Amino acid sequence: MLWRLWRNRIVVILAAVAADVIATNSALLLIYWFIRPLNIEGQAQFDNTPTLAVWFFVALVNAVFFVTYEISGMYRLPRGMSRIDESFKTVATVTTSVGVVYLLNLVIPQFGVTNVPIVTSVLLGGWVVLLVMAVLLRVVYRTNLANIRRRNIDIRRVLIIGALEPGQLVYRSLMRDSSLGYRVVGFASDAISVGATVYDATVLCTFAHMGETIRNHDIDLVIVALSGRASTELFDIIMRAEDAHVEVKLYPDAFTLITNNVVSDNDITGLPLLNVRNGALANPLNQALKRAFDMVFASLVLLVASPLMMLIALLIKLESPGPVFFVQSRVGMDGAPFPTIKFRTMRSDAAQIASWTTKDDPRRTRIGSFLRKTSLDELPNFINVIRGEMSVVGPRPEQSVWVERFRQEIPYYMRRHKQKAGITGWAQANGLRGDTSIEDRTRYDLYYVENWSLLFDIKICIRTFVDIVTGRNKGY
Repeated sequence: MLWRLWRNRIVVILAAVAADVIATNSALLLIYWFIRPLNIEGQAQFDNTPTLAVWFFVALVNAVFFVTYEISGMYRLPRGMSRIDESFKTVATVTTSVGVVYLLNLVIPQFGVTNVPIVTSVLLGGWVVLLVMAVLLRVVYRTNLANIRRRNIDIRRVLIIGALEPGQLVYRSLMRDSSLGYRVVGFASDAISVGATVYDATVLCTFAHMGETIRNHDIDLVIVALSGRASTELFDIIMRAEDAHVEVKLYPDAFTLITNNVVSDNDITGLPLLNVRNGALANPLNQALKRAFDMVFASLVLLVASPLMMLIALLIKLESPGPVFFVQSRVGMDGAPFPTIKFRTMRSDAAQIASWTTKDDPRRTRIGSFLRKTSLDELPNFINVIRGEMSVVGPRPEQSVWVERFRQEIPYYMRRHKQKAGITGWAQANGLRGDTSIEDRTRYDLYYVENWSLLFDIKICIRTFVDIVTGRNKGY
């Protein structure tokens, strides 16, 4: 499911970017050919401009337009946004971009870069041409996207929670326009028996079996459409759906408890929905910022620590037979397993025992005890960071056997898997590592997931470094 969603999303975004790039550069050509000659003074000034400055200006325009489009959310528009609304948003974004380009073009000579002279008539004419081309190419893009979705490409597979009138209203709204790309797989209901047909869809399960149904039917969007439910019961239903790692939306009639965890969303034309917020890292810009931090931080650590890592590898081989690295499957983002890489700290015949490491654990080697106390055994985890399987900061990954147990025992445990696992985390920075309360660790992990910021990551890294240097919160 995740690969299908990401593949489709990447293709759609690249197509939108391509449409915008074509629109922008076509407009620049039209401005050069038709608008510029209308002003003789401007033409003379432009013709005397070095070719390198012209190409720099073209690159500047493209960069500014791309950044402005991204910041304004033009590549994350709701599926149900009307073409009129999208056109208005495009006009606002293009206008902002033109203003930024104009200001930057005035500033760049201060840095020794030759600018391109822009007179008022060319500026206004160019703005109009850019608007027309941007809106036109967006219309072409939306038309082609609608045709693609009608052929079952870029489809969201939907499970509607509730098969009574609110759920039926959601169904009718979703199926009204196939170009939106929604396919209702079925309903979950406690009021209508499993197997019954509602319109052209089937009641697939009761609320208690939602998780299994979501996984078996490759669901990627759950819409909760219930009325008259107690807030606690409704919250449990939402959490059960979130534990299956799918996006959850609420039909307002169902949402009787307004909290800070919801934001309004107009994803489906004519159907107001509430979107359950997944925290700051749901924003692609924040994801890119965190990934950039991870890559820079991990690369520096591996570069600086490479001599030490080679020495550790030699000591491990000299003390006991077996591999240098200990590779074990752990559960990461969205519940997906991945192989964690650490320095081996135990005897080879004890490495796969699924139990907590305890103080004076007899399975450890001498060098292993030192590595665990200093956290140096986790240096190879930075390879996982480079590979994109982990982050420098995030909830610590657990083995699947523990995850299955904790998800049954601890409410909302799976919400900590809304982002990548980390080498260190807010729980570890507060002394919760090793054989400590999993409930307390989960509480800190959830706080981190909901309140992420780059400064928060830096703060955790600093506290972790201080703990390692001073010997506080040592592992065993």
